[in-house]
Amino acid sequence: MVSGTSTTEFVVQVEAKRIWNALVKDGHNFLPKVFPDIFTSVTLLQGDGGVGTIKQLNFNPAARDFTIVKERVDEFDEENLVYKYTLIEGGLLGSRVSSANFEVKYIARTEGGSVVSWTSHYETLPGIPLDDGRIKEIVENIRVELKEVEEYLISNPNLYT
Repeated sequence: MVSGTSTTEFVVQVEAKRIWNALVKDGHNFLPKVFPDIFTSVTLLQGDGGVGTIKQLNFNPAARDFTIVKERVDEFDEENLVYKYTLIEGGLLGSRVSSANFEVKYIARTEGGSVVSWTSHYETLPGIPLDDGRIKEIVENIRVELKEVEEYLISNPNLYT
């Protein structure tokens, strides 16, 4: 079993509050709309999006090597734009990792736009080595998807203001 932490920062040319509103507050609608090839739906199984909410993200089987992820919202700090969640079912849980939780911060930049800071904490299953290639692939997927979010919000300047 290997424990690890990975933090990556992405600079985007959209205000932090707009990205927060799209991805955190309205992610259950936004993600399937903007990424229909990846997400078939996002369902709130329990709660209203705040702390304690259980979400199920349903993936297009052609897009991922898993079809669902369930996550629990652990922190929803709208003032500081900090969102924490824990993977509770699906995804790589049980096949590669025994636990995974995440912290995403949306930070305003004085020169405009924002920084999205994504930190993941994980433990691999016993006998499963740390897979740097998989981590790099996940980070690259996040970068590409954030770029698409950025482009979508720039081309729709009145959304999520």
